Amino acid sequence: MKSISNRLAGVSRHAAVLAAALAATAAHAAKVNDLPGGPAVHQLNLTPGVTLIAGEQYSLHWMMLILCLVIFVAVFSVMFYSVWKHRKSKGAKPAKFHESVTVEIIWTIVPFLIVIAMALPATKLVVAQKDTSNADLTIKATGYQWKWGYDYINGEGEGISFLSTLDSSHRALSNAGTPQGDDYLLKVDHPMVVPVGKKIRIITTANDVIHAWMVPAFGVKQDAIPGFVRDTWFKAERVGDFYGQCAELCGKEHAYMPIHVKVLSAEDYTAWVDGEKKRLQALADDPSKVWNLADLVARGEKVYAANCAACHLDNGKGGGAIKALDGSPIVLGSPAEQMHVVLEGRNNGAMPAWKQLSDTELAAVVTFTKNHWSNKTGQIVQPAEMKAAREGKFPS
Repeated sequence: MKSISNRLAGVSRHAAVLAAALAATAAHAAKVNDLPGGPAVHQLNLTPGVTLIAGEQYSLHWMMLILCLVIFVAVFSVMFYSVWKHRKSKGAKPAKFHESVTVEIIWTIVPFLIVIAMALPATKLVVAQKDTSNADLTIKATGYQWKWGYDYINGEGEGISFLSTLDSSHRALSNAGTPQGDDYLLKVDHPMVVPVGKKIRIITTANDVIHAWMVPAFGVKQDAIPGFVRDTWFKAERVGDFYGQCAELCGKEHAYMPIHVKVLSAEDYTAWVDGEKKRLQALADDPSKVWNLADLVARGEKVYAANCAACHLDNGKGGGAIKALDGSPIVLGSPAEQMHVVLEGRNNGAMPAWKQLSDTELAAVVTFTKNHWSNKTGQIVQPAEMKAAREGKFPS
């Protein structure tokens, strides 16, 4: 009896824990609201969008849905009526004929007309989606495991380049199992910014595996394939924040690869371009400059927060399959090994290569990890050493 009582008590405790977890989940779900420019709560339909293309897609979707529904109802109504009206129990006798030219003509022409009615607007829309000519601004979106890189190629803002990574606070919330906010797992550290009312051409490619750049509010979804260049376009008709995600299963961090596009007025966009160019100019360091340890660590802390903390966490402990940097043999060992890792990646892309960062940024973040948390190696990597490492000349 005592054993049974203990078991029942254990079951009760488990049930109480499960009930508490479900209550917490329900309480959180009740707090979630529609995200303007992003997903809506319980959304089933397409979004009407904020571009002409997205609006046309929405209308075409409903036209096709209604047309298919009418065909479904008509065909099954005739079928069920025929089965009911001409059933054997009512004494119905089957008609005896082998062919009917009239019927054959009808069931050939009617589906043909239906297909034409569906194909014409669909073809017109597909052609419009692919017309990337006369763009006001061209941006290359490069997919990395697991972030997006944006390079402003033509138009106002030409020369601007940056990485867009999931905000580290959201990754921490995911690791803790405590989702919060309407933009959960959609917030990035550096959103793509474009002007309203301008035709934006997006060129997509990838650095490692196949990704896909998708923003539903723009009616845009384009694969990003390593070694290939694809393009698409959009023209946002109102300002605001719009969200999307990588739409190809690109690896274990696929869920942590959001897209955030900020659409600004022409005046605000010009101001953003000026500020961004000044920021990039300030970061354009001379790789031959010799840094002291304190300054390089301070710079490396910023680079780590922007690019590494999403996976390795602020405390350097990592999470799940992500290895810890605090106390890591690679970090505590010779600089050459860690320089290999940041330049080339590891484990088939699980640790991505970071060649897109500058020599100074890479030297700073390596130095930071070697001299932060419990890692007190006193080792320092200069930008010139990282530049040489890119050419295969690693320190011994």
